[in-house]
Amino acid sequence: MTGKGTLYIVAIPIGNWGDITYRAVETINACDALVCEEFKPGSTLLKKLDIEKKEIVLLNEHNEPEQAADLLVRLLNGQSLALVSDAGTPVFSDPGHYLIQLAASSGITVSPIPGASSLMAALSVLDFHLEKFVFGGFLPRDPDARKRDLARYRSMRMPLVLMDTPYRLGALLDDVVKVFGKEVPVTVAYDLTLPTETIYRGGAAEVRKQVGPRKGEFIMIVGNM
Repeated sequence: MTGKGTLYIVAIPIGNWGDITYRAVETINACDALVCEEFKPGSTLLKKLDIEKKEIVLLNEHNEPEQAADLLVRLLNGQSLALVSDAGTPVFSDPGHYLIQLAASSGITVSPIPGASSLMAALSVLDFHLEKFVFGGFLPRDPDARKRDLARYRSMRMPLVLMDTPYRLGALLDDVVKVFGKEVPVTVAYDLTLPTETIYRGGAAEVRKQVGPRKGEFIMIVGNM
């Protein structure tokens, strides 16, 4: 009987392909299959890395329970798998938790291959000393529920980190102004690592004016208490 394989959690670039690590390339190349959310981003990744004939297995919110069980069998049979997300560090706000749970509980080695992270990139350019923060992640789509969550986070009196889809950037800033006030310090790290990368800083109302109608990938830090 062969030994067990390894599940690698591989960080990939969040926009600039120059941010891929040597270890990430070596790991993906050596693994039996690439596990990703959608076929197109996975295929694009392999093409960028000049890796040919690599099996792509889809694991997303629609099929994770069934697919994770199949992948566990492969790991138990000695295969090694590389789990990636569409961009950045996997699992964080992405599928993969259940697969890791199955693998870890079955004695499979789960090994992180660190690299680009939009969260850490955003925190690294803050213009104040960050000792602790609250990660709010993706808030509810419903505006009323979103404002209720923001009010709850405001009571914690710690810097709040938020993420959302590109088209809700403006709406989220509007809600921050309503709940926290116009002057609350806000940092928006927009399109990190891309040619359009911009760091917006200032009071919430002023940052809202700076952002205007722009839509793009972002991480927002509210407050600097």
